[in-house]
Order: sequence, then C-alpha cells, then structure tokens
Amino acid sequence: MRLAHISDVHFGRIADPQIVEALIEQVNASEVDAVVVSGDLSQRARPREFAAARDFIQAFESPVLVVPGNHDVYPWWHPIKRWWKPLQRYRDMIQRDLSPSIEQPGLRILGINSAHGRTIKGGRIGEEERQRITDYFSAQPDDVFRVLVLHHHLIKLKMERSHDIARHARATLQTALRQKVDLILCGHLHISHVEPIELSGGDHQIVIASAGTATSDRGRGSNQSTNYYNLVAVDEAGFVITEYRFAERSSRFEEERKHRFKRRTEGNLSGYDASL
Repeated sequence: MRLAHISDVHFGRIADPQIVEALIEQVNASEVDAVVVSGDLSQRARPREFAAARDFIQAFESPVLVVPGNHDVYPWWHPIKRWWKPLQRYRDMIQRDLSPSIEQPGLRILGINSAHGRTIKGGRIGEEERQRITDYFSAQPDDVFRVLVLHHHLIKLKMERSHDIARHARATLQTALRQKVDLILCGHLHISHVEPIELSGGDHQIVIASAGTATSDRGRGSNQSTNYYNLVAVDEAGFVITEYRFAERSSRFEEERKHRFKRRTEGNLSGYDASL
C-alpha cells in the first residue's frame, strides 16, 4: 500500500510556476493507492483559489481524501460568514463532507475537520469529531492499517520551533490511541517532521507525520523557501515515510530522507518501532 501526503498547498501563494505540475506528475507516476491533502488548499478562501485547488485535486489519478485547514475558512474581514458558516465556500467548491474516508484493501483512512471560524489560526476538535473517530475505526477489521488525517496538531512535537495544538487535542489523541490508529497525517506548521509518540499509561504507539508546505512560498524555520510532500509505503512488516523536497535545479521533488518503522511483535505495547 502506498499513499501520498500533501499539505498546505496555499493556492494564491504558489512558490514556483512549475511546482504544482511537478507534484501532480510525480504522485501520479508513483501509482499510489490514495492521496491525502491535509488542509490549507487556499490562502484567503477566495473563489479563484478554491477553483485552482479543485483542478489540482481532480488531476490525481488515485482516490483523494481532503480536509480543510484554517486558511480555508472565511477571513476576518468577513466576520459574520466566518462566525456562522466558516467553511461554506470550501464546501461549495471542494466537497461538502468534512469527515471523508477511504477504504482500500488493508487500509482505512479517515479525515476530520479541525478548522473553525471561532479560532484565530489554531484548531479545535469537538465531541462530534471524536465520536466519528470512534464509530469509524471501531467498525473496521483489526488487521487494517489505520490513518487519521487532520490539519492541526494534537501534541507538541520535538521540532525546531514551538507550535500550537488544537483545542481538545489531548482527548482526541486519546481517542485515536484507543482506536489503534497507526499514523496521523497533518500539516499547518509548514515544517516537514516525522515522530513516533507514546503516552504514559497507553498500550499503543502512534506515528505522526507533519508535512511541510507542498507548493507555497510560506515555508518556516529550516524549511524556509522549501517545499515537501511525503510518500508512505506500508507492508506487513511495517511502513516507511519518505520526505520529498522540491529542487529548483531539476524542477522535481527529490528524496530527502526516510523514516522506517517496524511492526512490534513482542511485548504488550502495540504499534511500531523506529529502525535506522
């Protein structure tokens, strides 16, 4: 099983005229089972930005799962719309379902919405979204690889800069742990980072992959002026996340680094161990 993880596309702030086409061509050539886009399709939720994002999504040959990000809600200069129907334009132009799923043999992917107009840039996950996680994954076979997708983060990661996490993040992460989610895909921070996490008292480990901005000029920290996407390859022994970075000299995304995780076969803790 293979899936591409793309985030923070930000149409309206595209970094390079060639980067969107290069990304589509490489993902399609990879023959992935699914494409995941974890939010911020637009820069200011403008119709032309969503129209470009819609064309982008439709260009992929594999099934695509998309969730919104905080830039996909109406901006502050539309306060009434931002408060009462923050994602209306996203729902009209991209998709109405804010919690989509993809089912492939051995693979289950669920998206949830963490973008709301009543926050500034941070996210929020409510009881409805947590119940959706429980209902969806509890109905799946035990032996499938489980992926949860959202825009914002559920825990502080060991990265180079401090960052916000979504409201009710801890409760959401505990729900994901109880449902034996294997991998969480998110974005928001514009920094490419992969990290396994374990919570005290838990019996399951989750790996979190935060994708950098795929196509915009809004990279941050050491990822300033850089663009990334992830490719996830899963088999019975474990999975590998490969980070791809856009290189101007070749106008292609080139392999930057790999993270390998081996399925645990001993002990009481389920999940995966990082292996070099």
